Amino acid sequence: MRSPVQTRFEELPAHVPIFPLSGALLLPWGRLPLNIFEPRYLNMTLDALMVGRIFGMIQPDHDKTPKDKIGADKMPHEVEPMLYNIGCAGRIASFEETEDGRLLIMMKGLCRFRVVKEIDGRAGYRRVQASYDAFKTDMDPLPKFDLNREDLFVHLKPYLESHSMPVSIDVLKGLSDFTLITSLCMICPFDPREKQALLETETISDRTATLIKLLQMGVFDASASPNAPKQ
Repeated sequence: MRSPVQTRFEELPAHVPIFPLSGALLLPWGRLPLNIFEPRYLNMTLDALMVGRIFGMIQPDHDKTPKDKIGADKMPHEVEPMLYNIGCAGRIASFEETEDGRLLIMMKGLCRFRVVKEIDGRAGYRRVQASYDAFKTDMDPLPKFDLNREDLFVHLKPYLESHSMPVSIDVLKGLSDFTLITSLCMICPFDPREKQALLETETISDRTATLIKLLQMGVFDASASPNAPKQ
């Protein structure tokens, strides 16, 4: 029986508010905490809480943002950036108000979407027309797959150490295979293009293979950095 708070595929909004945030990754079934303080995104969150609790996380594509939009009267951060074509819709699973006017929310990933076109914004925030058709399976029951945990942790441990990430391996080992891969993709400090590559993988097995490659590359990049500790 469907939970009364569970979102059906056909209930996903065709016109979705978006939160463009570089380096932030929301995946289907994943959970992403957000600290909302900018006025337009407070407006967006409050609007979402009134209707459906859904908005989309999407990454800005600064490489495609026309440089001629940045003039003497505008700083780079004042220009609305271009967006990647694919984002992920999420539902506000919980929220808390702070004394200083912020909203602390937890987003639950629902389904990826492709941007059809950007439409008129509202109350300062941006909106897009979204198509979910290519990602309908994101809302299916969690798939089972064969995860080679030993191989994953062989690559994960040096990555965590090289990036000084205070993450407990024992806690990670207690997660289910799907939750483990999803969580690592979201919390590891990959660059925005790498995060987007993880988002766009077709299957959880493909995402796992991409994750392991990025862990390997991340250890190499950290050791090659001029600020890397000497052995």
